[in-house]
Amino acid sequence: MGVEKSFNTLREALSLSAHEHIALVGGGGKTTLMFVLAEECRKAGKRVITSTTTKVWHHQAMKAPYVVYIDSLRPWEDQIGEGLAGVGHVFVGRCVLESGKVDGISPSLSDDLFDDLEADYLLVEADGAAGLPVKAPAAHEPVIPASATMVVAVMGLEAVNSPLSSEVAFRLDETKRITGLATSMPLTPTALSRLFTHPEGLFKRAPKRARRIAFLNKLDLLDSDKDILELAGVILADPRAKINRVIMGSIKVGKYRVLGKE
Repeated sequence: MGVEKSFNTLREALSLSAHEHIALVGGGGKTTLMFVLAEECRKAGKRVITSTTTKVWHHQAMKAPYVVYIDSLRPWEDQIGEGLAGVGHVFVGRCVLESGKVDGISPSLSDDLFDDLEADYLLVEADGAAGLPVKAPAAHEPVIPASATMVVAVMGLEAVNSPLSSEVAFRLDETKRITGLATSMPLTPTALSRLFTHPEGLFKRAPKRARRIAFLNKLDLLDSDKDILELAGVILADPRAKINRVIMGSIKVGKYRVLGKE
C-alpha cells in the first residue's frame, strides 16, 4: 500500500513543487482546503491566486485578503499584480451574482493566469458539492483547466458506512451509478473508493500529466482508522486510476497522514 508519513501542513502533505496549478474537486471541504493552503503558501512568502471555474459564495471569496473581479472597469490584470505584490494572495472571480455567489472564471482564463502572471500557485475550485461530504460529477463536471498540474479530489470521512442518501451525497443518481449502490445502502470503503477510481468519477477530465491526489478529510471525527486505511489501500491499488497519493487528515486540526506511491 505504500509507506505512511505524517505532516502538519498541507504544503508538505501535497508535496508541492515550486509552481503549481491545483484543481480541487469532490465533496464538501474544498473551499476550506483552498484557503488554508493559500494562507500556508502566503506565509511561506509565496504568491497565490485562488479562484473557481464554477461558483462560490461571496462571503467565502472574501476570506482572501484581496479580491479582484474581472468584470470591473479597472484593468483587472493590474489589480491582480498589485494584490500579489502587496499581500501575496488574490482571489479572482468574474462578478458577484444576485444569488450572493461569485461567478467563476473560464478554464482558459485560469490557464492564462497560470502562464502569464507572477504567481507561484494557482488554486481553483473546479466543481461544487453543496457542502455534502460525497460527490459524483454530472456530465458537465468537473471543469478542470488544461494546465492543471495537480488534481485533488476531496471526500468527507463522515460518509464512511453511512446510508446513501441525498443528505450525504451530491448528485445522488450519479453516485448510485458509480458506486453500484441503491438508496439507503451503506457507503462502504469499497463503494466509496469507486468515486475515486471509476473513469467517470472524481478524476474525470483530469489532464493526463496532472498528479492525482485523494484527500480524505475530517479524520478527527472517527474513533477507528480501520475503514479509512482500507479505503486508502483500495484507492492506491487500482492501477487504472493512476492516483499518486492518499491524504488522510483533518484540515480543522492540521494533521495529515499520507500514503503514496512516489
